[in-house]
Amino acid sequence: MKTIGNILWLLLTGLWSAISYVFLGIIWCITIIGIPFGKQCFKLAGFIIWPFGRKANTDFGKHAILNVIWIIFGGLGLCIGFFFAGLLWCITIIGIPFGKQCFKFAKLSIMPFGATIEKA
Repeated sequence: MKTIGNILWLLLTGLWSAISYVFLGIIWCITIIGIPFGKQCFKLAGFIIWPFGRKANTDFGKHAILNVIWIIFGGLGLCIGFFFAGLLWCITIIGIPFGKQCFKFAKLSIMPFGATIEKA
């Protein structure tokens, strides 16, 4: 079931989201100061491409300053986007698992520093 969910996610939402994160990561990595932020974008892009069967453990206090900078320079907009995408997915019963994934990504999009990705 996870494989079917991942394939549908990839086709409907994940591919475009991952491409957006990779593009954002490249933009961040152009400057030397932005490299840590670009690395977070690449980490999230890899997670977004195949999310079912994986979870994110969070320890946001560990990198609080970087998370605050992230929120100011784009994290809030990404979080709002995933939140509204999750609401749209949850309109139908079939879309609820995809909406739950969007809400998971909204949480990670607001504060990615300190999060680790592992199998569920």
